[in-house]
Amino acid sequence: MKTRKAEYGNGNLVGRNIERLRKEKGITQKDLISRMQVLGCDINPTSYSKLEGQIRIATDKEIFVIAKILNVTVDSLF
Repeated sequence: MKTRKAEYGNGNLVGRNIERLRKEKGITQKDLISRMQVLGCDINPTSYSKLEGQIRIATDKEIFVIAKILNVTVDSLF
């Protein structure tokens, strides 16, 4: 498993958990971003990377869509 280049920020807790779950399921960032866009969640790679790195706060819509893609409950992201 690839290690992070930078430390986590303090944006919110979901970023670290989303990254862990995404990697456990073998989904690349690019694939997750594409799936998010198909589900109507407009996000670019830079913004998503900042979300996982806890540099920016995830919106409620993003959290809902990511949980759906990862097939987990919203609660499990926190």
